Amino acid sequence: MAFTNNPIIDMENFNISGIQQIGVGTVDFRKSWDWFIGMFGFDVRILEDDTVAERMLPYTGNMPQKRHACIAVNLNGGGGLEIWQYSERKPKPAEFIVAAGDSGIFAAKVKCRDVSAFHTELKAKWQDCGDVCRTPDGTPCFYVKDLYGNMFQIVERKDTFIRQKTLTGGIAGAMIGVSDMDASVRFYSEVLGYDKVVYDRTGTFADLIFLPGGDQRYRRVLLGHGSGAKGAFSGLMGDNVVELVQALDRTPRKIYGGRYWGDPGFIQICYDVTGMNALGRFCAAKGHPFTVDSCPDGEVFDMGDASGRFTYIEDPDGTLIEFVETYKVPVAKKLGWFIDMDSRDKEKRLPRVLFRVMGWISRRKIGE
Repeated sequence: MAFTNNPIIDMENFNISGIQQIGVGTVDFRKSWDWFIGMFGFDVRILEDDTVAERMLPYTGNMPQKRHACIAVNLNGGGGLEIWQYSERKPKPAEFIVAAGDSGIFAAKVKCRDVSAFHTELKAKWQDCGDVCRTPDGTPCFYVKDLYGNMFQIVERKDTFIRQKTLTGGIAGAMIGVSDMDASVRFYSEVLGYDKVVYDRTGTFADLIFLPGGDQRYRRVLLGHGSGAKGAFSGLMGDNVVELVQALDRTPRKIYGGRYWGDPGFIQICYDVTGMNALGRFCAAKGHPFTVDSCPDGEVFDMGDASGRFTYIEDPDGTLIEFVETYKVPVAKKLGWFIDMDSRDKEKRLPRVLFRVMGWISRRKIGE
């Protein structure tokens, strides 16, 4: 989503292209990634890094923390997953079973071109999933729990980027628990550009029954975009939504209360952006300044084989929102083929052939 800032605040523009990834903290990096490959087809490695997270101190106990992380995508299209594990500190799971509407990301949405067929396929190898049902706007869906208890909503979407054998694609959005729906709708629409209300419903919902607390009353607001996104990775990432869910029968618990960024669960939702300085001024003017900035003095931050700049803000309930502006991305590391993002039109989509090459070179099989 592109914005032109109020000229009194800033004369520059910035662009939010879409969901780059959703972070998933885990207790076993390899087992989790194997599961996401085997079940959802997240087998193309965009980057992998095993270093120290030094710039997230507000969320890591004011201490640098060593971790092993990767960003993996499914070339059918959609956002990626950032699979993340502490290397030296013991990850701390939530002390309660996360329920629908608890504050934070309680489920990630995965796109699928045929929900019914995929449900049959998945049930043959993984039993921890619910029945096929429909979202409040009639979209076929079902829920599945991964091997560490994270919930994924499989939602039907017919579009594909590069057609793969898997019926699933990448991340299509997130379900986020909120405590004040009106305040959260203002934040996600005014700050993140979700300017279209797909539905706004209150009551009990049959599609939530598989989730803990799913038989209770909720207000659910699904937000999307009224126009197509621009940016280098927007073709791969595709359209996305956020579904805000407010529990009406109980007080929601904070999913990451008393825990660190990177602990098990859905860590953050990350957006691909350009014009980070302008975005920072815009967010601050809206009352949501950057809480973390990897490059406050204009330096370049290396992320394994890629480089760029990342920042964070918080939604009204403290859910972490990450922005990433990419400067360099590897296509074929062994051949020394990298894309310098500053040397190209930032609104122009990268061609599919580059992602095909990434798939040929960076595809990972289970157990590797």
